[in-house]
Amino acid sequence: MQLDEAAVERHIERVKRDGFTVVENAIEPALIDGLNAALTRLERELDVKPAMNGFEGHKTVRIYNLLKFGEPFTQVPVHPNVLPIIERVLDPGCLISSLSSIAIDPDEIAQPIHADDMVIPLAKPHIPIVCNSMWALSDFTDANGATRLVPGSHLKDNPEYGGRYDTVPAEMKKGSVLIWDGALWHGGGANRTSGRRTGIAMNYCAGFIRQQENQQLGLSPQLVKSFSPRLREIVGYGVYRGLIGHIDKQSPAQILGADDGFASIWEQT
Repeated sequence: MQLDEAAVERHIERVKRDGFTVVENAIEPALIDGLNAALTRLERELDVKPAMNGFEGHKTVRIYNLLKFGEPFTQVPVHPNVLPIIERVLDPGCLISSLSSIAIDPDEIAQPIHADDMVIPLAKPHIPIVCNSMWALSDFTDANGATRLVPGSHLKDNPEYGGRYDTVPAEMKKGSVLIWDGALWHGGGANRTSGRRTGIAMNYCAGFIRQQENQQLGLSPQLVKSFSPRLREIVGYGVYRGLIGHIDKQSPAQILGADDGFASIWEQT
């Protein structure tokens, strides 16, 4: 069931106050099943292994740039129970920053506490410039590595990377989505169970911020042509506020041959 306006507003207020919110039962079971099946296939075909470093983990399997694999991943960035919240935390000119999977296997230790916008040299607190989400493709529990959060920390300066902080687990059922301000201190939890914890990290940034994954080189123009107009726009083939990202006063989508009705900021005055 799609969120109504009142529900969207409640989630926005939680993000403003606490730095995060959980949208329960956000994703339909058929899509969750399709995503799990696609990730299992890709892990096998690509022979994906843990990155073996302190941030990405030694027993965590990550697959990056998922949009290049097409369906069902193209449904993730524009999901109607997630994107409207993101658009209100940032603004409708937001962009896809990255789309990846994170599967935490048994005996993985906790990820260092960090903020997702730490590398951006801006004084804090500031307006939200990054807004990220974690899709639960399995149940997220305290024991199996649910994301650890420091509520309210989005209003503070950056944490000491890897420092010890009091955290709470973002426990949620399969099909739910955690959404947080990119300034929030957080980290993946330790998996003390015998099963895998699987999630999709669907990350967004403001339209004036450089994307974490280079979408224009990471996705073929032919693939982008097949995207819906909204997906094509938030991948980066739109123009932010009529100015940022144009090509000779044309939008990137127009360069691809699409008629998106773009007019530059100068032509709107």
